[in-house]
Amino acid sequence: MESRTLSARAASLLACVAITALAACSGNGTQTSPAIPQTPNATRLAPQTKQFYTSHFLPSARKKGTHDSSDIIYTANPPNSKAGVSPNAFPPPSFCVANFGLACYTPALIRTAYNVPNSLDGSGQTIVIVDAYGSPTVESDLHTFDQAMGLPDPTLNIYYPTGKPPAFAPHHGKQAGWANETSLDVQWSHAIAPKATIALVIASSNYGNVLNNAVRYAIDKHLGNVISLSWGSPEAAINGKGNNIQLIQGDKNYQAAEAAGITVLVSAGDAGASNGHPTANPQFPASDPLVTSVGGTNLFMSDSGAYQRETVWDDETGCPFGCTAGIFGATGGAVSSIFAKPSYQQGVVPPIYGARTVADVGYNASVYTAVLVYLGFLGDNSGFYFFGGTSEGSPQWAGLVALADQKAGHGLGLINPKLYAIGANPGKYAADFHDVTVGNNALNGPGFSAGTGYDIPTGLGSPNATNLINDLAQ
Repeated sequence: MESRTLSARAASLLACVAITALAACSGNGTQTSPAIPQTPNATRLAPQTKQFYTSHFLPSARKKGTHDSSDIIYTANPPNSKAGVSPNAFPPPSFCVANFGLACYTPALIRTAYNVPNSLDGSGQTIVIVDAYGSPTVESDLHTFDQAMGLPDPTLNIYYPTGKPPAFAPHHGKQAGWANETSLDVQWSHAIAPKATIALVIASSNYGNVLNNAVRYAIDKHLGNVISLSWGSPEAAINGKGNNIQLIQGDKNYQAAEAAGITVLVSAGDAGASNGHPTANPQFPASDPLVTSVGGTNLFMSDSGAYQRETVWDDETGCPFGCTAGIFGATGGAVSSIFAKPSYQQGVVPPIYGARTVADVGYNASVYTAVLVYLGFLGDNSGFYFFGGTSEGSPQWAGLVALADQKAGHGLGLINPKLYAIGANPGKYAADFHDVTVGNNALNGPGFSAGTGYDIPTGLGSPNATNLINDLAQ
């Protein structure tokens, strides 16, 4: 098990101040963790209950504040048709850029660009997705997505360990947002590992303790060997830092996942290095050393899917295609003030960073280099939409790990030590990763620049999947 300690700064943070997101603190002094040692005055920290995680999806429709037909990319079907179509009916990325200002990537294109092996399909594996609220049309939407993209329908099992969420209200912003998130996570994890079972675990709300309980259910029941989490909260908004009861609860979940041989992938966030705060800070749980955090890129490819290049996703400092729809966001990624630098980052992450850094790896995330997601809960406006965000990367990396588990014949558990060992081997690194060296994640504040080898915005880089899977499975 990875040995971890709190940074000295985090260990001294004991006050419980009322701020947003993950602000619950210990009320009884009994919660302990190898990574988060108990403090003498923790008994004085009062619990806060109305705190939450936010999801990391970004659809193009967000520019208008709602989904409407102008944001839909239609296929050969009449508008709003739910009938299946051939993947060839979708226009090539160059057409979408010329006509919409955004690319439009299908599973076949993404799989080609990242060299996902066709010899592996996820058979015998289960990918666990944990989200809040869910989507009322998740099953039928996945079927429509599969028909349109030429994919087989998987087994989709849905669990409600914290109780059923409220009845879906399409005009309720929080519920609609998480329905978007659920659709993206399910459809695109399936796109990478099309024959893997999907276990969709739905929390009844996005309060931190509720989502943490849903994650723990997935771990305790060992629903699958890989879990994807596309949500988080800035460390700067976590009350009490390492003494926060919900952070402790989450960290214990990831300790249990490591002990059970379960890989956990987490998106790094969509609000740049600062997450709307004055100083750079990563999001939790992406900053936990027992998860693999996924940063975001702009992925450029030919119309046939041939990989061309990648840059750091930051619409403020490096927006592609003329930035015709404005600024959507930028990848998260920063240095933790809570978790110490894990041993696997030593020798790969520059020594100037003395604590845990996020991200570990990168993946396409820009709305301008969008993937297509089918939304069927919008009535007459149902259809395929342009989506981005680091929520795109986490479920697809989960699909890649499911392929590696299939090849290995067992779950790989925490993959970070292997990833960073590859990063320390120049030959393997060049074969297994696309090194992203251009751009930064300074969105409305401070940020970090990409460079040769490991960098904070995109970690080790994006996958050359066939080679990386082979090395992970060894």
